Amino acid sequence: MRFSIPFLAGLVSLATAAPAQSLDFSSYALTPRADPSLTGYLGVFFLGDTPSIYFYLSNGNNAISLKALNKGQPVINPTKGTQGVRDPAIIAGGGTEAGKKWYIIGTDLNIAKTSWDASQRTGSRGIFVWESTDLINWTGERLVVVEDATAGMVWAPAAIWDDSKGQYLVHWASKFYTASDSGHTGSPSATRIRYAYTKDFKTFTAPADYINKSPTNVIDLDILSLGSNAYARFLKDETAKTVFTEVSTGGLFGTWTRPAGATATIASGVEGPAVYWDNEVSGKAHLLLDFYGSDGYRPYESTDVKGGKWSASSTAAWPKNLRHGSVLPVTGAQSSAVAAKWPA
Repeated sequence: MRFSIPFLAGLVSLATAAPAQSLDFSSYALTPRADPSLTGYLGVFFLGDTPSIYFYLSNGNNAISLKALNKGQPVINPTKGTQGVRDPAIIAGGGTEAGKKWYIIGTDLNIAKTSWDASQRTGSRGIFVWESTDLINWTGERLVVVEDATAGMVWAPAAIWDDSKGQYLVHWASKFYTASDSGHTGSPSATRIRYAYTKDFKTFTAPADYINKSPTNVIDLDILSLGSNAYARFLKDETAKTVFTEVSTGGLFGTWTRPAGATATIASGVEGPAVYWDNEVSGKAHLLLDFYGSDGYRPYESTDVKGGKWSASSTAAWPKNLRHGSVLPVTGAQSSAVAAKWPA
């Protein structure tokens, strides 16, 4: 979203393929290895200023070729809050949730009903949540408030399963005003990435700072597991309007450094990074960057994520005007079931 933050939670492999129409997803593994049980990709996005959730499915197992489902109409229309959702992130179950749930979370923001200034001063402090056991029926719509009244907004929530905690680490971007400035009319803090833990996307721990680079504003975080307690994360420098990557070999709270250099960036004039592993080529990853002033998402690729080396992919089969969202690798049975429910 314009001036927002994202997520795809580094989700990589489903362990076993399910029989036809039986959506078995009994084990998820966060690993860069290719997985023959995964034969497609499901993407969730919003389109421009249309604040609903649209589903896209890959053409076969091509990670950078997508087609619109549901005849190009939204699959989820929010009914709570501002009745607008942006920056959807699709999250697979982990730990005790494995084999039980997928979640879609997103930003509560309908820009047609507000302004960019107002949405950052007195915007929603909640996270939209839907859940599913089959990728088809999405229920339990809720808007969970995660920040107190000093926050100006909660934007582009995303999540990753933290094995060490047995919970999801959920992150988003917020800026803050002093407690005495109840109308949020003064100067705010720099925008920073916040986090909390949850097991069910219903109750959350008290939020805290995750990435604070003040006075630089940072938004749009997405995290990819590299295995062996190593991670890559991607975020936007909102001050410079660039997306860059950092790597930690010491876990989600380890020391993060830019592998390609302290000032290295992937691209300028972009936001909403969404990263996912390739199903067929071990060690290959795909990164979507939203060219918000132009044609939306464009794909990038890397076979050296830890080294921070990324290059633009072909856009020959990539649809235009997709905005900040995420992509989930899926099995053939899951692809078939989703396509049957929402035909292209």
